[in-house]
Amino acid sequence: MITTSTHPSRGREQDLVRAFVRLADTLVADFDVIELFHELCADGVDLVGAHAAGLLLSDQGGTLRVVSASSEAAHLVELFALQTDEGPCLDAFRGSVQVVSEALARETRWPRFTARAAEHGFAAVHALPMHLRGTTIGALNLFHREPRVLPAGELAVAQALADVATIAILSDRGTREREALTEQLQTALTSRVIIEQAKGVLAERGHIGLDEAFARLRAHARTTRTRMTDLARGVVDGTHDTGHLV
Repeated sequence: MITTSTHPSRGREQDLVRAFVRLADTLVADFDVIELFHELCADGVDLVGAHAAGLLLSDQGGTLRVVSASSEAAHLVELFALQTDEGPCLDAFRGSVQVVSEALARETRWPRFTARAAEHGFAAVHALPMHLRGTTIGALNLFHREPRVLPAGELAVAQALADVATIAILSDRGTREREALTEQLQTALTSRVIIEQAKGVLAERGHIGLDEAFARLRAHARTTRTRMTDLARGVVDGTHDTGHLV
């Protein structure tokens, strides 16, 4: 049975305002691109009611890369989509259109992606292009654990979040759009390696899952107003005491 997504209305407007204000802040101040990517995925989960989200961006050659995911399951599914060159996120990027599968169990477009998504408990997906002035730089994937169709209003919110994030990524600070994107993507890919290593360190020391390790890392970075990449680097090289994190 396909259900229509609903979301509690109390406090919703305030949450949306805070999300867009936070994104707008990146246009006028130095910002942590890694935090921007993770905030976009988190907003997709918290504000739209998805169970997980993944973000892909293209490099200078037009190759998509996974730069963020709200969970390890979403990350693995996105990586598989890239490896097999099929899935809704790739179609959303290539066509610069929203791609929806309300029930993956009945899906025929991406047989390998559908099977892998089901293995990780996902039953529906909404993929949204990240585009600006005719340039598409990536796509945001929203995963659901049951068949679901998002109402037009919810899709509009998700697309607006993706659009504002795209503007932030491509904000003109004296460089051309493609140069800016290349720099942002390289930073994201380098930082992601360090963050993955830090997650592994915390998971091993604290005997916790990778998702929990990342949640603790991110929470501490936000509490201390530290760039997540800097915190992760300290965890990996041993200059940051991990006692309070595990």
